[in-house]
Amino acid sequence: MTWRGSTNFKDRILACLPYLLPVVAVFAQGSFLMELFPVLGLIYLPLTPLIKVYYGVRYSGLIIFFALLILVVRNERISHFIRFNTMQAIILNIGIFLFGILTDLLSVFSAGAFVMQTLFTIIFVGVLASVVYSIARTVMGHYAEVPVISDAVYAQVR
Repeated sequence: MTWRGSTNFKDRILACLPYLLPVVAVFAQGSFLMELFPVLGLIYLPLTPLIKVYYGVRYSGLIIFFALLILVVRNERISHFIRFNTMQAIILNIGIFLFGILTDLLSVFSAGAFVMQTLFTIIFVGVLASVVYSIARTVMGHYAEVPVISDAVYAQVR
Protein backbone atom coordinates (compact mmCIF):
# COMPACT_ATOMS: atom_id res chain seq x y z
CA MET A 1 0.00 0.00 0.00
CA THR A 2 1.33 3.42 -0.81
CA TRP A 3 1.33 5.70 2.18
CA ARG A 4 2.75 8.78 0.49
CA GLY A 5 0.23 9.23 -2.29
CA SER A 6 -0.54 7.21 -5.36
CA THR A 7 2.03 6.12 -7.89
CA ASN A 8 1.70 6.22 -11.64
CA PHE A 9 3.11 3.73 -14.13
CA LYS A 10 6.19 5.87 -14.85
CA ASP A 11 7.10 6.04 -11.16
CA ARG A 12 6.72 2.28 -10.85
CA ILE A 13 9.07 1.60 -13.75
CA LEU A 14 11.62 4.17 -12.55
CA ALA A 15 11.47 2.69 -9.04
CA CYS A 16 12.32 -0.76 -10.44
CA LEU A 17 15.46 0.35 -12.29
CA PRO A 18 17.76 0.76 -9.24
CA TYR A 19 17.29 -2.93 -8.44
CA LEU A 20 19.54 -3.68 -11.41
CA LEU A 21 22.47 -2.58 -9.22
CA PRO A 22 22.25 -5.44 -6.67
CA VAL A 23 21.38 -7.95 -9.41
CA VAL A 24 24.54 -7.04 -11.32
CA ALA A 25 26.65 -6.80 -8.14
CA VAL A 26 25.69 -10.31 -6.99
CA PHE A 27 26.54 -11.85 -10.38
CA ALA A 28 29.99 -13.02 -9.24
CA GLN A 29 28.57 -14.85 -6.22
CA GLY A 30 26.14 -16.73 -8.44
CA SER A 31 28.78 -18.38 -10.60
CA PHE A 32 28.70 -21.67 -8.67
CA LEU A 33 24.94 -21.93 -8.85
CA MET A 34 24.87 -20.94 -12.53
CA GLU A 35 27.34 -23.74 -13.30
CA LEU A 36 24.94 -26.24 -11.72
CA PHE A 37 21.83 -24.68 -13.26
CA PRO A 38 22.68 -23.02 -16.58
CA VAL A 39 19.08 -21.81 -16.92
CA LEU A 40 19.90 -19.18 -14.26
CA GLY A 41 22.40 -17.72 -16.69
CA LEU A 42 19.47 -16.71 -18.89
CA ILE A 43 18.52 -14.14 -16.23
CA TYR A 44 21.81 -12.40 -16.83
CA LEU A 45 21.86 -12.64 -20.63
CA PRO A 46 20.10 -9.27 -21.20
CA LEU A 47 22.28 -7.71 -18.47
CA THR A 48 25.59 -8.62 -20.12
CA PRO A 49 26.46 -5.03 -21.17
CA LEU A 50 25.77 -3.77 -17.64
CA ILE A 51 27.87 -6.56 -16.12
CA LYS A 52 30.79 -5.75 -18.43
CA VAL A 53 30.64 -2.07 -17.44
CA TYR A 54 30.17 -2.81 -13.73
CA TYR A 55 33.09 -5.24 -13.51
CA GLY A 56 35.20 -3.69 -16.28
CA VAL A 57 35.30 -0.05 -15.21
CA ARG A 58 37.25 0.57 -12.04
CA TYR A 59 35.14 2.02 -9.22
CA SER A 60 31.96 1.91 -11.29
CA GLY A 61 30.04 0.48 -8.35
CA LEU A 62 31.18 3.32 -6.12
CA ILE A 63 30.34 5.92 -8.76
CA ILE A 64 26.85 4.46 -9.26
CA PHE A 65 26.34 4.29 -5.49
CA PHE A 66 27.12 7.98 -4.97
CA ALA A 67 25.20 9.05 -8.07
CA LEU A 68 22.05 7.28 -6.90
CA LEU A 69 22.45 8.49 -3.33
CA ILE A 70 23.04 12.14 -4.21
CA LEU A 71 20.96 12.54 -7.36
CA VAL A 72 17.96 10.40 -6.39
CA VAL A 73 17.69 9.60 -2.69
CA ARG A 74 18.61 13.05 -1.41
CA ASN A 75 16.55 14.87 -4.06
CA GLU A 76 13.21 15.65 -2.45
CA ARG A 77 11.71 16.75 -5.79
CA ILE A 78 11.66 13.07 -6.79
CA SER A 79 8.74 10.92 -5.66
CA HIS A 80 9.11 9.26 -2.25
CA PHE A 81 8.27 5.92 -3.90
CA ILE A 82 11.26 6.16 -6.26
CA ARG A 83 13.59 7.39 -3.52
CA PHE A 84 12.49 4.58 -1.18
CA ASN A 85 13.14 1.86 -3.76
CA THR A 86 16.45 3.41 -4.77
CA MET A 87 17.64 3.47 -1.17
CA GLN A 88 16.50 -0.11 -0.69
CA ALA A 89 18.54 -1.19 -3.73
CA ILE A 90 21.55 0.71 -2.35
CA ILE A 91 21.27 -1.01 1.02
CA LEU A 92 21.02 -4.40 -0.70
CA ASN A 93 24.20 -3.49 -2.57
CA ILE A 94 25.91 -2.52 0.70
CA GLY A 95 24.91 -5.92 2.09
CA ILE A 96 26.52 -7.63 -0.90
CA PHE A 97 29.68 -5.60 -0.29
CA LEU A 98 29.77 -6.56 3.40
CA PHE A 99 29.24 -10.23 2.63
CA GLY A 100 32.06 -9.91 0.08
CA ILE A 101 34.36 -8.73 2.87
CA LEU A 102 33.24 -11.70 4.99
CA THR A 103 33.97 -14.18 2.22
CA ASP A 104 37.36 -12.54 1.59
CA LEU A 105 38.23 -12.96 5.28
CA LEU A 106 37.12 -16.57 5.23
CA SER A 107 39.25 -17.26 2.16
CA VAL A 108 42.29 -15.79 3.99
CA PHE A 109 41.69 -18.23 6.83
CA SER A 110 41.51 -21.09 4.33
CA ALA A 111 37.84 -21.91 4.63
CA GLY A 112 36.94 -24.96 2.58
CA ALA A 113 35.63 -24.71 -0.95
CA PHE A 114 32.31 -26.14 0.18
CA VAL A 115 31.90 -23.38 2.78
CA MET A 116 32.71 -20.68 0.23
CA GLN A 117 30.35 -22.10 -2.38
CA THR A 118 27.59 -22.34 0.22
CA LEU A 119 28.08 -18.72 1.33
CA PHE A 120 28.15 -17.48 -2.26
CA THR A 121 24.98 -19.42 -3.05
CA ILE A 122 23.18 -18.09 0.04
CA ILE A 123 24.15 -14.52 -0.83
CA PHE A 124 23.10 -14.96 -4.47
CA VAL A 125 19.73 -16.58 -3.72
CA GLY A 126 18.95 -14.16 -0.88
CA VAL A 127 19.64 -11.07 -2.98
CA LEU A 128 17.77 -12.39 -6.01
CA ALA A 129 14.77 -13.31 -3.86
CA SER A 130 14.77 -9.85 -2.27
CA VAL A 131 15.04 -8.15 -5.65
CA VAL A 132 12.31 -10.24 -7.28
CA TYR A 133 9.99 -9.58 -4.32
CA SER A 134 10.80 -5.86 -4.34
CA ILE A 135 10.27 -5.49 -8.07
CA ALA A 136 6.98 -7.39 -7.91
CA ARG A 137 5.69 -5.17 -5.11
CA THR A 138 6.95 -2.05 -6.87
CA VAL A 139 5.24 -2.92 -10.15
CA MET A 140 1.99 -3.33 -8.18
CA GLY A 141 2.53 0.15 -6.73
CA HIS A 142 3.24 -1.00 -3.19
CA TYR A 143 6.23 -0.44 -0.93
CA ALA A 144 8.29 -3.62 -0.63
CA GLU A 145 8.76 -4.44 3.05
CA VAL A 146 12.01 -6.43 3.24
CA PRO A 147 12.75 -7.20 6.91
CA VAL A 148 15.53 -5.10 8.47
CA ILE A 149 16.38 -3.42 5.16
CA SER A 150 13.12 -1.49 4.88
CA ASP A 151 13.49 -0.22 8.44
CA ALA A 152 16.89 1.21 7.54
CA VAL A 153 15.44 2.73 4.38
CA TYR A 154 12.61 4.44 6.26
CA ALA A 155 15.21 5.94 8.60
CA GLN A 156 17.13 7.40 5.62
CA VAL A 157 14.32 8.53 3.31
CA ARG A 158 11.95 11.14 4.70
